[in-house]
Order: sequence, then structure tokens, then C-alpha cells
Amino acid sequence: MQTVFSIAVDALAYGMVLFVISIGLSVTMGLMRVVNLAHGAFAMIGGYIASYAARDLGLGYAVAVVAAVVATIIIAIPLERFLYRRIYGAPELTQVLMTIGITFCIIGIANYAMGPTLKTIPLPGALQGSADLGFRTIPIHRLFAILCGLAVALALWFAIERTSFGVKLRASVDDAAMAAALGVRTEIIYAVSFAVAVGLAAFGGVVGAELLPVEPYYALRYMVTFLVVVSVGGAGSIPGALIACLLLGAIDTTGRYLMPEFGEFFFYLAVIAIICVFPRGLAGRMK
Repeated sequence: MQTVFSIAVDALAYGMVLFVISIGLSVTMGLMRVVNLAHGAFAMIGGYIASYAARDLGLGYAVAVVAAVVATIIIAIPLERFLYRRIYGAPELTQVLMTIGITFCIIGIANYAMGPTLKTIPLPGALQGSADLGFRTIPIHRLFAILCGLAVALALWFAIERTSFGVKLRASVDDAAMAAALGVRTEIIYAVSFAVAVGLAAFGGVVGAELLPVEPYYALRYMVTFLVVVSVGGAGSIPGALIACLLLGAIDTTGRYLMPEFGEFFFYLAVIAIICVFPRGLAGRMK
């Protein structure tokens, strides 16, 4: 029972970290129609900035998280304005080539600026240790990651489904020309959406650093994982992304606990099975 409980907690935490990082990619792919393979690079940038702020500058964990999110968004703004804006509506191959190029450029800069070693983000005392539930203890950081995932899911769902910004975003996606004719500034909507996606990636990169260590090839190592999660969940679907992350997180964690020699075999076997049954993902939007 202890093993089952440990698997469940680790799977839930891992799934929520995947969700926080991947949901931004789901938004850009499903709503903005941009295949942004550099998404993981922004999570890596957030992790590097938080590590520098906490370890080298001595700032607190909360300040480091905020600094990572804000700084990553600031870095992404000119990229969106001068690079990404050129590929909105472009063929998917063009988007893939552009974002792959951006990924390798960011990796090169990260190696030069931060060095080729793994970076850690010191946890505050409040997130260290374990919480005693009476029958079992749970690492507090795992609980923190789970709560962050739930908070992001609720906040993003509310923003897209229940606010005027969400209405404008969906209108811009469905018919950008008509939305612009009605007074919606589509370029602003896309820029804000991109900034939110990047900010979530950075936030997830920091919160999930204990589970997905920050290192120079982070963007390449997890690129396929993030893309797979979005594809399985259905691009643009928040519930679909959440279900996919929890499901795949559970399968991957269980496999690594019970049969570690198989690596990610069960993860990708599940992906193949789900895509065969649900070609557009568990809750994919029709194009």
C-alpha cells in the first residue's frame, strides 16, 4: 500500500507539473494555431532565472518565481513581435522550422551564459520536509505542485471561458478578419495570449524543477513530452490537457516504479493507443 500511495502522489505531482508547463503550448497550438516547439525553452529560461535569483542573488523562492515569470515574458515579447508574428497563419512546417531554430539559439545562449551544468532552485523551509497525514507522509513540495496545477487550470479556464478577453481570443481564432472589423485588436490579443503561455511555461519550469531538472538541453529533452501531452489532450482544450497529463503522468510514473528498465516505453505505448482511438486527442477542437 505504501508503494501504491507513493506512486499515486508522485504521478499526480508529475502530471500537474506537465500540465502547468504544457497548457501554454496547448493554448498556442489550439487557439492561436502556432506549433511552438520552443515552448520548453521558455520553461528552461524560467528555471535558469529562478536559480540565478535564488542561489546567486540570495532572493527568496517567491521572489525568484515572480522574477522568472516576468523576465521570461520580457524576453519573449520581442521574439513574438519580430519572429512569431511572421508565422501566424503560416504552414505548420514553417512554424516548426522557425521554432526549432529558436530552440537551438536559446540552448546555445543558455550554455554560454549559465554553463553546461544542472541548476538547482533552493526550496524555502515551508516547502521542505513532509506533511504527516496520519497514515502516510507526503513531500510538501509535491502538494505544492499539485495545488499550483489546480490553480492554473481553474484560472485559465475562467479567463478563456468567462471573460471578455476569452471571448475576443476565441473570436480572433475563428475569424481574425471579422474580429478586427468589429474593433478587436487581434495583434494585441495574440501578444497577450503568447505572453500568458510563456509565463505559464516559466512558472512550470520553476515549480517543476524538482521533477524535471533544469539543464542546458532541457528544451530538447522534454520537447516531445510537452508536444505529446498536448496532442493526446487535444490542442486548445484545458480539460483535455489536464486529463492527458494526469493519465500519462500516472502511466509513466507507474512504469518507472515497477519496471524502470523499460524507461519511457509504457508512456509512448499509451500515447500510440490513445491517438489511434482519439486522432484529435481526448478533447480536441475541430479545425
